[in-house]
Amino acid sequence: MVQTLEDTQTWTESQVTTPWVAIVWNDPVNLMSYVAYVFRSYFRYPPEQAEQLMLEVHNAGKAVVATGNREAMERHVEAMHEYGLWATVSRAGA
Repeated sequence: MVQTLEDTQTWTESQVTTPWVAIVWNDPVNLMSYVAYVFRSYFRYPPEQAEQLMLEVHNAGKAVVATGNREAMERHVEAMHEYGLWATVSRAGA
């Protein structure tokens, strides 16, 4: 199959504009109230949103807590580690 330049440019542009996500994972160590506190204090989420994200972490095993460029997501993940939470960076939709 021959790939045209136009196809290559489209793929490259979509790869560049695809955001990254910071994911917080459920763990057996941290209390649910502490996880909600971290989301409120670090991300400045309102209490309802922090609670909803904490429940997603608890019930689904993980939650996307932020979306953006890779460097920003790496900073968020590092901060989550400093709070003692398990977190990773991934490309959105991956």
